[in-house]
Amino acid sequence: MTLKELFQEYSGALQKLYPKNEAESLTFLLFEEFLGKKRIDLLRNENMDKIPEALKVALWKLMAGEPIQYIIGKAPFYGREFFVNPSVLIPRNETEELVHLIIKENQQSGLKILDIGTGSGCIPISLALEMDKPSVYAIDISEDALETAIKNASELHAKVDFKILDILKEEIPFQDLDIVVSNPPYVRYSEREQMHQNVLDHEPHLALFVYDEDPLLFYRVIAEKALKVLKPGGKLYFEINEALGKDTKKLMESLGYSKVRLVKDLNDKDRMLVGIC
Repeated sequence: MTLKELFQEYSGALQKLYPKNEAESLTFLLFEEFLGKKRIDLLRNENMDKIPEALKVALWKLMAGEPIQYIIGKAPFYGREFFVNPSVLIPRNETEELVHLIIKENQQSGLKILDIGTGSGCIPISLALEMDKPSVYAIDISEDALETAIKNASELHAKVDFKILDILKEEIPFQDLDIVVSNPPYVRYSEREQMHQNVLDHEPHLALFVYDEDPLLFYRVIAEKALKVLKPGGKLYFEINEALGKDTKKLMESLGYSKVRLVKDLNDKDRMLVGIC
């Protein structure tokens, strides 16, 4: 079998689940990861004497709906690659926009920054590497998530102080912060049917869902506790549920934050919220 024939076989199989362009892109990702082959190699069309078992297993996992990022163990975020696994959410484009907003609006040197619910560590690590000499802290309730975040920080040579903490039950152990940022669970359980099955089957529900009875639980608790540790004039940044933008804004205003504003993402959806302490 030639490389081109193998490509046609794999992309054809994936087209049963994905559109043609996406199926081909996924096949290229598999080939690069497990064969070390790029698109240009298809032109050479060499013979494939042996197909690695790991490649066959990866195709089977894709056909079963497992996200490609978990299969290859990494995902891109803000120009870098981060290790990911089922203990952490796969970084999203919207979260990149949140990171970019923070960097753009805070050019000072030596800022103290806390990320709450850090997951893979993509937010604090990116801020640590992109901003000017910040002191960056990050907390999460999951030991497995923190293990992944610490591995990412080590691999990317980012200085971040990680700590395990349940934000719903414990106080924030850092003081005099300039920025608190969080992308907490914000998908209501009633919204599950709108989500892709591979997200529901494979990504950590602990980091995704909140009960419909109190969908702003994490926002309220984080906003209340952030007031105690932010400097006067410090900023709180949230990634939010687009359907609850106005309600979350009212919540922050009721707690005493000033100049609270909703920020739209590139898809023109209310996706970020900023308030000043």
